[in-house]
Amino acid sequence: MPEMILVGISNGTNRTRDLTTSEIKLRHGRAYGEENGGADKFTAFIEKELIPYIESKYPVTPYRTLVGHSYAGLFTINTLLQHPGLFDNYLAIDPSLDWDNQKLLKQSQEILDSGDFKGRSLFMSLGGQLHMQNSDIDIHNVMEDSSEYTLFARSNIEFSKIAENSELNFQWKYYERDLHGSVSLPSILDGLIYIFDWYPIEHTDMFNSPETPKEELVQLIRKREQKLKEHFGYFVPPFEEELLSMLGFMNMEWGETEKSLAFFQLTVEYFPRSAIAYDSLADYYESQNDFVNALKSVTRAYELSGKDSYKDRMTELKDKI
Repeated sequence: MPEMILVGISNGTNRTRDLTTSEIKLRHGRAYGEENGGADKFTAFIEKELIPYIESKYPVTPYRTLVGHSYAGLFTINTLLQHPGLFDNYLAIDPSLDWDNQKLLKQSQEILDSGDFKGRSLFMSLGGQLHMQNSDIDIHNVMEDSSEYTLFARSNIEFSKIAENSELNFQWKYYERDLHGSVSLPSILDGLIYIFDWYPIEHTDMFNSPETPKEELVQLIRKREQKLKEHFGYFVPPFEEELLSMLGFMNMEWGETEKSLAFFQLTVEYFPRSAIAYDSLADYYESQNDFVNALKSVTRAYELSGKDSYKDRMTELKDKI
């Protein structure tokens, strides 16, 4: 998955207030005195205070993923439905969609039908305890039960059916062996794998083979560049700098000089402010006894970094010309 900054928001004190999506006075037929229904205010805090703060402190991009469990899972789905553009990906773990007599669930069909959710991804999970008092209730017969004890599970299953017929990139998974408290870990793992199934580098075997033509390798890199741009909405180097440089040196060892040069040139193209990239390119030129171009590359590395080691190498290369 892409490199990210993880931002955790504690809800230890006002969890119900901040994460529930509508205000209730009664729950399970009894008075409910705990403060609740403040999800809109909490969303506004994330959008108008937290995200701008993170953006002012760290080199982040607008590409974001929201993860939440239980009430926070309810909050995650509410954010998707009401503010779909705030995040690109949503991971709702055992969400409490039974809240307020399934109010959000009942609104979801119309919202998903009328809104623009193209390009948004949602992974949702359901824990294995479908009925609090009856272990005979399982995933095959839970929808036949109409008691309050299965409302949580039935709400999630109903929402999954709605989401499957929407334009969301959607996956739902049932974890039979996990309880509400343990389902988070496998859900996060599987959810991130699903959300970023497009991200891993493809055809690695072709890059590891000296038989693959240079043109095919460059084409694969350009294709990945375009794919990442389509998903992120902005340019991202298709390979990490270290990987491109490694491919350059690997092909240099194989004697594949054209491919080696191509990888070093791509490294410089994608990372034009990297002194190391220019220094590596200089290594290639020097291996080919092209000391003029090696000097040009090291000179650029020195201009970018000001390191004395590059200045010393410039002197050495001048003596070889």
